Amino acid sequence: MREEPITLDEAEPVIKSLSILIFKAQDAHYDIATTIMTMKSHIQALEQRASTATVQSTVFGQLAAEALPKNLHCVTIKLMVDWLKKNSIQELADEQRTSPRLVDNNLYHFCIFSDNLLAVSVVVNSTISNAEHPKQLVFHIVTNGVNYGAIQAWFLSNDFKGSMIKVQKIEDFGWLNASYSPVVRQLLDANSRAHYFEGSQDVNIEPKFRNPKYLSLLNHLRFYIPEIYPQLEKVIFLDDDVVVQKDLIPLFSVDLHGNVNGAVETCLEAFHRYYKYLNFSNPIISSKFDPQTCGWAFGMNVFDLIAWRKANVTAKYHYWQEQNTDGTLWKLGTLPPGLLAFYGLIEPLDRRWHVLGLGYDLNIDNRLIESAAVIHFNGNMKPWLKLGIGRYRPLWERYVNQTHPYLQGCISS
Repeated sequence: MREEPITLDEAEPVIKSLSILIFKAQDAHYDIATTIMTMKSHIQALEQRASTATVQSTVFGQLAAEALPKNLHCVTIKLMVDWLKKNSIQELADEQRTSPRLVDNNLYHFCIFSDNLLAVSVVVNSTISNAEHPKQLVFHIVTNGVNYGAIQAWFLSNDFKGSMIKVQKIEDFGWLNASYSPVVRQLLDANSRAHYFEGSQDVNIEPKFRNPKYLSLLNHLRFYIPEIYPQLEKVIFLDDDVVVQKDLIPLFSVDLHGNVNGAVETCLEAFHRYYKYLNFSNPIISSKFDPQTCGWAFGMNVFDLIAWRKANVTAKYHYWQEQNTDGTLWKLGTLPPGLLAFYGLIEPLDRRWHVLGLGYDLNIDNRLIESAAVIHFNGNMKPWLKLGIGRYRPLWERYVNQTHPYLQGCISS
């Protein structure tokens, strides 16, 4: 070991070497830090683009699910021409409007609200095809003014085994206006519409809540059934994306035990409970409802309209719509306000009456599908769009009226 101190001449090259080494280390650290920051910036930009692409993909998928293929527009146009040109069809429609069967509570009444001609036709045809006594069935269809003539012409020019079918247009419901209905006011609100059409890039809003069906008043008519049909006592409500596989007449004899809504519960999985649909951090919700309450399905429901009127369910629906004008209690859709309005008024039905998920789940057990009275294509993979529903599509196609000349002509063209 050297005992003498190092001289200045000896230290100078060492210090110089260390200085160079430190400079290079600092320079390298700067390059690495810069590289890391640049990479982080690129990653954030890619994540933003991926998120935006996901939103767009979901929105476009929802638009596709609500849209109609070109050949179905062809059918609608040809039927509309018939409606406008053939006075005999309009005269027949006028005669049916006053039929006593429409208000006969000894018959079995079904209601469907839709602007999709072929979808409604499949619902009606499948219900009739599986009914033991089709002449006892009455179908109440409500559509919009654009599709009214075509749907009238379709049902008036086909044979449905003696079933009664009445078609109305929503524009004729003068009482359903902004002064009466909170949801009408909300649907007319410019901010609500901008939410869908101008805010599509806002990644803070879940894409599923921009589904265009939420802007359709037809989607909300289910809350006004007693007012649309004031003389009826019991109806079965059917969504337009269901297929009926068994006779539904026995459902009218199911004891609802004083409840309003006979529905299949959906809480076999934990995420179908109230807390997944509603904002329980809000005291208005948490003080009135149990978050673990089981959810249930809209799409095939038995409604006791006498009990509905007694419980004033529509007024409850209006109350909750008014409370949710800022969208803080739930986002959008008809199920959350339905969970609130029908709270404590649900009669659980056997699960086999209504099997859901065929519009998004390709792995539903065949035995469950075969045993189901009603199968429901809820989700974006609607059967009329051929969006990858695979083995489920024939279940829907079985009830498409392939013999109708307009359908044949448009599909082949």
